[in-house]
Amino acid sequence: MNTVANPTYAYVGAFIDEIERAGVQHVVVCPGSRSTPLALCVADHPRIQMWMHIDERSAAFFALGLAKRLQQPVALVCTSGTAAANFLPAIVEAKLTHIPLLVLTADRPHELRENGAPQSIDQNRLYGTHVKWFAEAPLPEATNAAMRFIRTLADRATALTQAVPAGPVHLNFPFREPLTPDQLADQPLPPSSERDSTAWDGRPDHQAYIHVQDTPLALPTSVEITELANRLRSVQRGLLIVGPYLDTALRSPLVQLAERLGYPILADPLSQVRHGQSHVLSSYDAFLRIEPFIQQTQPELIVRFGAMPVSKPVLLYLKRYADCPQIVVDEHGTWEEPTQLASEMLHTNPVALCEALLSTLPVHETRTSTWLARWQQAEQVTRQALQDVMQQQAAMFEGRVFSELAALLPENTTLYVGNSMPVRDLDTFFWQPVHPIYILGNRGANGIDGVISSALGASAATRHKTPTVLVIGDLSFLHDLNGLLAAHLHHLDLTIVLINNDGGGIFSFLPQASHPEHFEQVFGTPTGLNLQPAVEMYGGHFHQSANWEQFRKAVTHGVTAGGLHVVEVTTERARNVQQHRQLWQVVERTLRQAGVVQ
Repeated sequence: MNTVANPTYAYVGAFIDEIERAGVQHVVVCPGSRSTPLALCVADHPRIQMWMHIDERSAAFFALGLAKRLQQPVALVCTSGTAAANFLPAIVEAKLTHIPLLVLTADRPHELRENGAPQSIDQNRLYGTHVKWFAEAPLPEATNAAMRFIRTLADRATALTQAVPAGPVHLNFPFREPLTPDQLADQPLPPSSERDSTAWDGRPDHQAYIHVQDTPLALPTSVEITELANRLRSVQRGLLIVGPYLDTALRSPLVQLAERLGYPILADPLSQVRHGQSHVLSSYDAFLRIEPFIQQTQPELIVRFGAMPVSKPVLLYLKRYADCPQIVVDEHGTWEEPTQLASEMLHTNPVALCEALLSTLPVHETRTSTWLARWQQAEQVTRQALQDVMQQQAAMFEGRVFSELAALLPENTTLYVGNSMPVRDLDTFFWQPVHPIYILGNRGANGIDGVISSALGASAATRHKTPTVLVIGDLSFLHDLNGLLAAHLHHLDLTIVLINNDGGGIFSFLPQASHPEHFEQVFGTPTGLNLQPAVEMYGGHFHQSANWEQFRKAVTHGVTAGGLHVVEVTTERARNVQQHRQLWQVVERTLRQAGVVQ
């Protein structure tokens, strides 16, 4: 197909070529007429992987998961009208979690706006403050100036998706008909002798037309690093808290820092830090519910890295000791501090900060203390108590899903976790596995929408190399049921653990449960659906697990066989609440018996 012979396609082709040069290797495309030039130029590009999706909302969440797992920009393409509006939920999540998305919406030309033309809405600044930047591209022209501009725009927009803080950027493209390359062009192409070859063909050696250098946030000065290191050394009862974080590079220097200082680490399950070190704690969500333990562990200094952890007991613990100095390390230069408890904000890279502190602290210093020992003992006793009780329970328990997965999943598995109860049970019951597991979730807006699509996007990022497992509740599963189509269309591997309690399980833990007269209708929202036919419609395999032996076999088969597998664990909401509360009682009793608390 000779797209370059058409001025519109020369212009759009230069843009698509330039975003690839700037680092975009994957483009998610939704079908439509007005977006034809964008879609065909993407399909024609030899170095871009195109992913087709028929549902714009699912497509956007797929791109989110893909970009999150790759940690590189992914582009999204759709036609005009409400198609673009359906991108919004995933764009909101990308903005809040700093995921680089390049959103490309096709539009009617200006003469067809606000006059009743079909499939036309106001797309200018459609996403408001939920994108970092918006720009409308000029109508395509076959001129040197237009070619230079569109390549510059491509580089600028792609770089901006990755600049600190990373996030989504929106470009709107108005197109006049004709929309296909074989139709009569609306303007002649200039002779090749009059073209600026660099603008038309791109710079030599596959270089970007304009190289954009983003300077990361600076470290504190050497004097400030030394002062902070001395301050940390002078404190015995210090605590390191790390929230959701994508870069696994933080794990090693943070653990080394904890060892030098004798501090425990409360590691959120999405931090990529929960892995096999004695200073890293993963059962704190359980023992920080125990009042005597909280009373006997007053901290002198808290250093928190990144966003707030999932755990509500951690938040309540911080509020309990609101006067304790708290340093928040935020690499995005935003304001990751919803508690209003921080005494200091450090806008810097946490990996570089830990490494700088390690270079200042004595190399062979490894501090132990009764403070650290108390936290470690609480961790060991709590985990053992939870394991013992769960082994004795006859009924399937939602929390045990995660302790089972911690032992089952192969090295470097991507574990994607849904919101509401799954991510909270992940926090409490996914103890440190023997090898690294990459754990993701959509914790920006904490929505239940688009989670299947996000997990499939993450699967696409590591296609057939490492397994991807999703744990999700039944309502969230239904909310993004159409997302399963991507597994069928693109032959992706995903094992879904479906926790089916027939409704919104988290509401049974909330004050709304004390109003039983309308609880089921308004909050429980049971559907009573058999989900097996829906899974099989998309070419998936459905497994029901009546016991843990069946669960282990089904998950292992799904992970090793490839393709789409759904492993259903059926539970009962009221019993699940009772099981959780019994466990907290056992934890407190066991901590007392072990002498951890008085």
